Amino acid sequence: KSRGVNGSFLVRPSKSNPGDFTLSVRRDGTVTHVKIQNSGDYYDLYCGEKFATLTELVQFYTENTGQLYEQDGREIVLQYPFNSEDPTKERWYHGHMTGKMAEELLGKRGKPGSFLVRESLSDPGSFVLSVHTGEDARKNPRVTHVKIYTKKGKYNIGGKESFASLPELVEYFRRKPITESNNIVIHMTQPLYTTIINAADIGRRIAELSKPGDGGDQVSKGTGESSSQGFHEEFEALQQQEGKLLYSRHEGQRPVNKSKNRYKNILPCIVVLKDGDPDILGSDYVNANIITVSCGEPKRYIATQGCLQHTLTDFWRMIYQEGSRVIVMTTREVERGKVKCVRYWPELGIEKEFGMLRVGLVDETAKQEYTLRELSLQHIGFPTAVRTIWQYQYKAWPDHGVPGDLGEVIEFLDEVAKRQAYLPEAGPVIVHCSAGIGRTGTLIVIDILTDMILHKGPNCSIDIPWVVQWVRSQRSGLVQTESQFRFIYEVVMHFIENLKKEGKPTRNVSSCSVVKRKCRNYASERGTTHVCSFVRQMR
Repeated sequence: KSRGVNGSFLVRPSKSNPGDFTLSVRRDGTVTHVKIQNSGDYYDLYCGEKFATLTELVQFYTENTGQLYEQDGREIVLQYPFNSEDPTKERWYHGHMTGKMAEELLGKRGKPGSFLVRESLSDPGSFVLSVHTGEDARKNPRVTHVKIYTKKGKYNIGGKESFASLPELVEYFRRKPITESNNIVIHMTQPLYTTIINAADIGRRIAELSKPGDGGDQVSKGTGESSSQGFHEEFEALQQQEGKLLYSRHEGQRPVNKSKNRYKNILPCIVVLKDGDPDILGSDYVNANIITVSCGEPKRYIATQGCLQHTLTDFWRMIYQEGSRVIVMTTREVERGKVKCVRYWPELGIEKEFGMLRVGLVDETAKQEYTLRELSLQHIGFPTAVRTIWQYQYKAWPDHGVPGDLGEVIEFLDEVAKRQAYLPEAGPVIVHCSAGIGRTGTLIVIDILTDMILHKGPNCSIDIPWVVQWVRSQRSGLVQTESQFRFIYEVVMHFIENLKKEGKPTRNVSSCSVVKRKCRNYASERGTTHVCSFVRQMR
């Protein structure tokens, strides 16, 4: 009641029936308790579906609504997992993780001697030490799993030695290798740090990552700024993973397309322009990528470079083709004497033609940190079908740097999200800076993470490096500098602090969904897609 919200839930050991568990859910300001039976072979809600682990049971009832009801017929909905306090804050503790996941992670990021500690999913309350112990005959990584038992507040691996905490156990066996019953010796030389955290605990993680290493602070590449050992390690690990990703650069490297790339080393997997002339080579090319995410509410972005003089028509062709209605521009046209993006919109009250498309500037409003422009877009062949395009130009973001006001960035993204929600059937949000990777990637990652927290609650698990790696798999180099990477952590922390003050985990997502649905109904009743009058009425 003190820290959760309606829909928050947790699972705890049953006091009345040792061995069983209890599912506790906050609903309408009160807490409902549901018994979970542990038969020894499976878990169930007494005669309900049977599951091998508690995690599978919780996941099923979280993802499948209409399966859990009170005796009086009221539905019990699980929305926001309320994570338990970890037994240790050491970064080698990975919490919820299957054996297979541990093997994949150690095989991908570790080396012989790398280790991690995770929860035992088959025996809640116990833990597992997973260690990379070399390679088999086929050069596949070999991982050994050692059970850590807990009894009366002590930890042990089945031998005589018992320890008061997991860190004590780990440090002991780092100094004294484990010898298995078959006389195989397991050496633990370096921890494999987790990047998964409880979102509500992000302040503590930032403090841990901010600690200087033995050699003092590092220097962040490209910025000249000092950086902390933890942030440096996480970002460098991302840079190494980036080098392992194989991107198709064929289209961007074709001689006919090279001049359309602002920077010769930033080449996309590309959005294909479908209205190009087949007799004109390169007419289907634009330096842009579609970024898709499925965590939270499914979303799509288009990350692209700032326009060049000879790519203006391609830019507008892409917007028209993809049905995008919102553009986020995170650069000024000129910065430090260099052109970062050619102006792709006309003067107020003027219309300008880009190939078969006509663009006009209808209105322009200067805010403190950004400028909002209302643009009209129409195909010359269909003059009566006019689309309204909203462009947000954020001017307080320096190239290769970060904004000084965290709250402004959150409010800016909030405005963009609300605008997108008011536009039924709108295509991906267009995001660009100059190169289309640094500020562009940072803003997209922040939006993904804050949206995830809104949908899952401030106590959900998040993995910031993983999200960066995920978007990079769709456009190379997104989030360009270590300072931008750290900025993501800081904005998310500020966002969560605001949520805690407000006491609700939502950006009015439900109301946005209602508006979308009503807009569609309004348009359907009138046989049109024009809903501006209804949106103004809703506002």
